[in-house]
Amino acid sequence: MTLSLFDQFLSPVVCWIPLVAIAIMLPWILFPSPTTRWVNNRNLTSQNWFLGQSTSQIFSPINPGGHKWAILLSSLLIFLTTMNTAGLLPYTFTPTSQLSINMGFAGALWMGIVILGMRTQPTHSLGHLLPEGAPALLTPVLVIIETISLFIRPIALGVRLTANLTAGHLLIQLTSTATLALLTIMPITAIFTGVLLFLLALLEAAVALIQECVFILLLSLYLQENV
Repeated sequence: MTLSLFDQFLSPVVCWIPLVAIAIMLPWILFPSPTTRWVNNRNLTSQNWFLGQSTSQIFSPINPGGHKWAILLSSLLIFLTTMNTAGLLPYTFTPTSQLSINMGFAGALWMGIVILGMRTQPTHSLGHLLPEGAPALLTPVLVIIETISLFIRPIALGVRLTANLTAGHLLIQLTSTATLALLTIMPITAIFTGVLLFLLALLEAAVALIQECVFILLLSLYLQENV
């Protein structure tokens, strides 16, 4: 039973070919591309509005030097949104439920932000390791604690996204299995579990949208500290 529940998080393989690459690349084909027309279509207009609003909200508190990351973080925002929501469809695979993919994004971007801070303003970046006004006796301990918390940041980013998506998918599968089993035995109870399954699907859709926003917002906060 345990293996059957977690089989949905295994990377599907057909003829020894992992299909996770197709699952990652396919949504990019569905995105509307800019055209040479004078008037854009509805899809492109809505996409530009979404990018403009999200970018203005994320980069409004960041110094102009950090606005160079707008294209990168906006592209990652669209990618995570598509991956999280596409995984809710039947017979689909969610690449962002894999810890290796999330850790790859979180670790690379966190490392780039830290290196940028060390190059541009090392004194300000290293100043976050020691809070202002700390007692002299606690200085070594606080530096060690802040250093550990600095290196835990990418792990927390990747694990948070993976854990939330994994927990939601497991709850949906458990509830759907219970609904199917109770349908012939206890139809009235199956109705309640069906309603619960519908509510869980709505909750998981909200979680899929919220978690990618949290991922990008935390990266923007790290960028704000180092720019």
